Amino acid sequence: MSVQTNTIEKNTNPLDRIEDVLTGNNWAFNRMNNDELIVQVKGKYCDYRLFFIWQEDMNAIQFCCQYDITIADRNMKAASITLMNINENLWMGHFDLPQDTKIPSFRHTCLMRGVENITNTDHFEDLVDISMAQCERYFAVFSLLANTEIANDQNLSLALMDTIGES
Repeated sequence: MSVQTNTIEKNTNPLDRIEDVLTGNNWAFNRMNNDELIVQVKGKYCDYRLFFIWQEDMNAIQFCCQYDITIADRNMKAASITLMNINENLWMGHFDLPQDTKIPSFRHTCLMRGVENITNTDHFEDLVDISMAQCERYFAVFSLLANTEIANDQNLSLALMDTIGES
């Protein structure tokens, strides 16, 4: 059995296509190096930091959409349980809450091996759109965990409910 490596051409970096998406949205970004890109984006309820990391040896893009919110220490236990409930219902990606920063984020890794048309930006536009939509959807939950004295199950379950329309 032979193993075939079907990799993206060495001189093609998916972060170049992501730059096209960010430029198309008029978002200023910072290309840290050939493998890392960061952008600050204004969302509906808060600002987000988007991180894109290209790992050539794995042919993968790691994406992170980080809230501009810090979860209160007193609510970390409730946050862990809430993250588990949220993540059970996600089709792609997951929410993460690092113990050291206490800053919630949506994360997703895209495998790029075998992607035929790396010049097309649709894949990356969808990644950003879906991630931002998930972050906006759960903003109320993370805001509650950041700003409430002690978040309780009743408040969290209300914040997790899907609503129709806006007030």
